Amino acid sequence: MKPILNIIANPFYIMFKRLHWLLYKITNEEIKLLIGAGYTKYKGWFTTNKLFLDVTVEKHFTQLFSKKKISYVLAEHVIEHLTTEEIGKMIDNILKYSIDNLNIRIAVPDGFNPDQSYIDAVKPGGTGFGSDDHKHLFNYKSLCELFEKHGLKSQLVEYWNEGSEFYSQYKDDEKGFILRSYKNDPRKEEGNKKYTSLIIDFSK
Repeated sequence: MKPILNIIANPFYIMFKRLHWLLYKITNEEIKLLIGAGYTKYKGWFTTNKLFLDVTVEKHFTQLFSKKKISYVLAEHVIEHLTTEEIGKMIDNILKYSIDNLNIRIAVPDGFNPDQSYIDAVKPGGTGFGSDDHKHLFNYKSLCELFEKHGLKSQLVEYWNEGSEFYSQYKDDEKGFILRSYKNDPRKEEGNKKYTSLIIDFSK
């Protein structure tokens, strides 16, 4: 029953999103793109999901960004659900349809987190919600390498290193709000890094 309802509802959803997109472009000087965000909304950001913007399909980018280019991209716990090939297509499409001062903020589960219960929850096929669809468990080295292959520069924002040392210079700034961060995650306890993410900013 659900697939049938989706088939009926999807055209109306796409029409609504297109109207929303036209209004967004008129009322915002910069394009701030929230990828794979479901129903999440942040002021000044345009929320997308795969139905409206499949990041692996250039045609979708051509339709949306042929005239006004992307300034910021935010993807929180999204790209671990993509294959390496799909991530490569996403990066290439974003680069082609973005301004020179582009910033891409990526947040994913951190493979160097020293808490084994955390790793067991977020690893591909792990015990946590959604981990059955995870394709990767990145650390700061592997994520930087993946994006740098496409000519991007990396700036580490929040991460664990291989020596179980934690670093964070994360701020809730114009580059994007990350809920699942040491600063913002509601599971945080005083002095206890209950949940952190690997957060990296990438620029041209």
